[in-house]
Amino acid sequence: MNIPSSERLEKVYGESTESAERLRALAENFQKKYGHDEAEFFSAPGRTEIIGNHTDHNGGKVIAGSIDLDTIGAAQPNNSSVIHITSEGYAREIVVDIANLDSVEKVSGTESLLAGMMEGAQKFGFKVGGFDAYVSTNVIAAAGVSSSASFEMLVCTIVNHFFNNGAMSCADYAKIGKYSENVYWNKASGMMDQMACAVGGPVLFDFSNGSQPEYRPLSFSFEKKGYRLVIVNTGKGHADLSEEYSGIPNEMKEAAKVLGVELLCETNLDELLAHVNEIPNDRAVLRAIHFFEENRRVDEMAAAIEADDIDAVLRLVNESGTSSWELLQNCYSLQDCKEQKITLTLALTELFLRRIKDGVCRVHGGGFAGVIMCLVPLAEADNYVNYIAKYVGDSNVYPMNIRAVGAVRI
Repeated sequence: MNIPSSERLEKVYGESTESAERLRALAENFQKKYGHDEAEFFSAPGRTEIIGNHTDHNGGKVIAGSIDLDTIGAAQPNNSSVIHITSEGYAREIVVDIANLDSVEKVSGTESLLAGMMEGAQKFGFKVGGFDAYVSTNVIAAAGVSSSASFEMLVCTIVNHFFNNGAMSCADYAKIGKYSENVYWNKASGMMDQMACAVGGPVLFDFSNGSQPEYRPLSFSFEKKGYRLVIVNTGKGHADLSEEYSGIPNEMKEAAKVLGVELLCETNLDELLAHVNEIPNDRAVLRAIHFFEENRRVDEMAAAIEADDIDAVLRLVNESGTSSWELLQNCYSLQDCKEQKITLTLALTELFLRRIKDGVCRVHGGGFAGVIMCLVPLAEADNYVNYIAKYVGDSNVYPMNIRAVGAVRI
C-alpha cells in the first residue's frame, strides 16, 4: 500500500517519520483484517478548549483548538450496506448495517454512535454506504480532549470522501456528530467538540446561529509566547456523569425559559438580573451568569490574541477557570462530593504556579471528573510535569501543541 507522501505528512503533523510509521502499521493491520490491497488514509485530531466552558449548547462563544493527538483510519468501500470498523486494542469489531439501523440498541456504545451518525447523515441529505476501516488513536479516552468527537469526525471524513465527493462541510460533520450523541447516546451535547476537531488550529466559534455555527481561525501559538499547554488526567470518576453533564445545558435553558426565550444567547445578563427572583433554581441562575460572563471573556480573549497580549490571555483563562469552579460548578460531582480529583489537582497545580509566579490552570472540557488544562512557562514545563506526575502518575500528564490541520484525508 502507498503511504501518503512526506510532504503531505509534514503539512498535517509537522514531521514525516513517526507519522509514516504509524500509517504503515495501520495499513498492515487493515490489509490483514480486511484483505484490501489498497487503502485511503484519514486523520481527525482531538481538541482542547481554551475558553468558553459549557457555552456552545446555549448558543454561546468558544475559543478551541485541535491538538497534536489524533485518530487515524485506513479505509475502503466494501460495496455493501454494512460498515465494519476494527479499533486497535479492542477485540470486538464494530458492525452496523445501514439498511437496518432500527435494530441498533441506543446508548450501547460505539455501535450506537456509528448508527446515529449514519442516520443523521441521511437526515441531513448526504449519502452513506458500507466500508471497512481499521482505526488507531492516541487521543486520550475519558480525558476531556474529545476522543469520541475525534472518532466521529474521522467517520464523517471517510463518508464525505467515499460517498459525497467532498460536499460535506465542517458544520455538516458537527451536526451529524451532535445528532448522534443527542439521539443515540441521550447526551445533551452541543457542537463545539466536533467543530474544533473538524476545523483545526485555534478557532473562535459562535454557536448563536443554531445548526450553522460561525467560526474564524485565529493566528496564535502558546509555544511562541513561551508557554507549554499541558493536559492532566486527574482520574476518572466512578459515577455515571451523564445526568451531571446534561444538567448544565438543561438548567441554562430553564433560566432562559423564564426570560421568555429558548436559549441564553437570545437574551442578556441585564434581563437575567431583572428576573433573578422568578427563577427558583439558584444554580440555574449561577450557571446563566457564567454563560454571559464567559461569552464576554471569549470576546475579550479574541481581541487579546489579535493584540498579541499574552498577559490578557492568561488572565482570562484564569478568570474562566474560576467561573467554572464557582458558578458553573462542574469541578466535582454531587453524587460523591468526597471525590474531588479535579479540584485537588487544580489546588496542587496552583501551589506550583504560585511558587514560580507564572502560568495558569483551569478545569478542561465537560468537567465533574477527568481533566485540567495548565499553561506553564516553557522553562518550567518539565518541572511541572514531574511535579504533578507524583500525584496523578506519569501516564496521565500530556504536554501538547495546537495542530493546524483538522479532520482530513491524508
